[in-house]
Amino acid sequence: MATRVATGSSLRRLTSAASAHGLVFRNHNTHCLSTAPSFDNPFHGKFSQQSQFSKLRKETSLANLFLRYGFPPSQFHDFLSKNHFLLNYNLKELRKSLDTLLSFKIPQKSIISLICDCPGVLEYQFLKKWAVGLAELRDLTTSPLIIRSFLQYSKGFQLDSVELSKSVEILRGFGFTNASISRVLEEFPSVLLMNNREIQCTIEFLVEFGIPRDEIDRVIRLYPRTIGLGVEDRLKPLLCELRDLGFSDDEVRKEVLMDPRILGMEVGEFSRCLQLLRTLKCRVPIKEKVFGCGVLRAGFEVKLRVDCLCNHGLTRREAFKVLWKEPRLIMYDIENIEKKIEFLVQQMKYSVDCLPDVPEYLGVNFEKQIVPRHNVIEYLKGKGAIDFQLGLKDLIKPSRVKFYNLYVKPYPECEKIYGRFSRNLEVKKSKHPPGLWKVFRPQKFPETKEDVKNIKSFMENLPRGP
Repeated sequence: MATRVATGSSLRRLTSAASAHGLVFRNHNTHCLSTAPSFDNPFHGKFSQQSQFSKLRKETSLANLFLRYGFPPSQFHDFLSKNHFLLNYNLKELRKSLDTLLSFKIPQKSIISLICDCPGVLEYQFLKKWAVGLAELRDLTTSPLIIRSFLQYSKGFQLDSVELSKSVEILRGFGFTNASISRVLEEFPSVLLMNNREIQCTIEFLVEFGIPRDEIDRVIRLYPRTIGLGVEDRLKPLLCELRDLGFSDDEVRKEVLMDPRILGMEVGEFSRCLQLLRTLKCRVPIKEKVFGCGVLRAGFEVKLRVDCLCNHGLTRREAFKVLWKEPRLIMYDIENIEKKIEFLVQQMKYSVDCLPDVPEYLGVNFEKQIVPRHNVIEYLKGKGAIDFQLGLKDLIKPSRVKFYNLYVKPYPECEKIYGRFSRNLEVKKSKHPPGLWKVFRPQKFPETKEDVKNIKSFMENLPRGP
């Protein structure tokens, strides 16, 4: 009986066919056909070492390339572990892709953020087509932010620069200026997916509502997302809700022309804001300032503050709770609120979850109360005078005098840090002249012998005690 000797090529064909049909060979009987790693096979160990070395060399080359273009070293390992397909990219094309992104004059931080969010933009042919398409729109102001948002959006929806050119022509056909088109492209890249009819319906509805035709361009420039609001599912229900709440079309039209962002409110959202305003319990001067520009404007200001708090991690219920407990926030600028929250999280190392329990933090003065108190506590912790965790309530709730007596007065060196009640502070000069109090002193009359005699006689007639 003849025995056929399997060659290396036939073994490879056999093992590949077996693996394709789901067959697995065991080492004890079919050792010659096994493709599993074995210490008895010296070629396998050598091949494994070479593949690992090749992979390591490719990762090192990728790391050097990305670090050369400003990618943070601490983020690269995690980034590469999530995007193994980059190991199959050509290094020369990757370098060209990064150069193309830099040629768009996008800030380095934005480029890193774009690559982390959408690594597919590193495809060279994709960027090459977009570079040609953007060059054709020289008359349109394309800021780096517009280019960044479009690269991410178009890669996600598999769009090209031709769609951008079509959308620009459609918007120009409706009479929008280049400034308004640039704002739409920057703030609302979804316009690439809209057709002529959808945009026309939105414009016609605004004109029928009473917005002058020459003001449409300004409304779109101030709030570009208006162009993407559906007429039947967003705009009509919102206006019906405002009418049911007692607001006339003239009031709403005036508010839209002043701040078109009111059109972006969800249906039912304004009713919740109005309910909060009706249940406010605060001093009369605060209420007068809150409602100074009308109920409609006050409700919209509540909506903006709720969105601000929700963007920093609070739920809508918690945001309404904070505003109800601290109504002064409705009058404060959103930038002021965001600055306090950023300081709370980054510097003071507290969570935003503390705000529903201590909403007073957002109401007190930032420079005069929050920063000095934080500096005093940090100094005392570094000195070892405080060895326990101080809650946000213990830091904000005490009055200025009580905080001074607890944490500043026992440590004289803290007076310069705290500032308040410090001995080195200059005393404010009085508005009145220094000697003005002498003018108001009661006039002094000389005492005569007769006056002394009358006083003595009066004292003698008084009843004496037992």
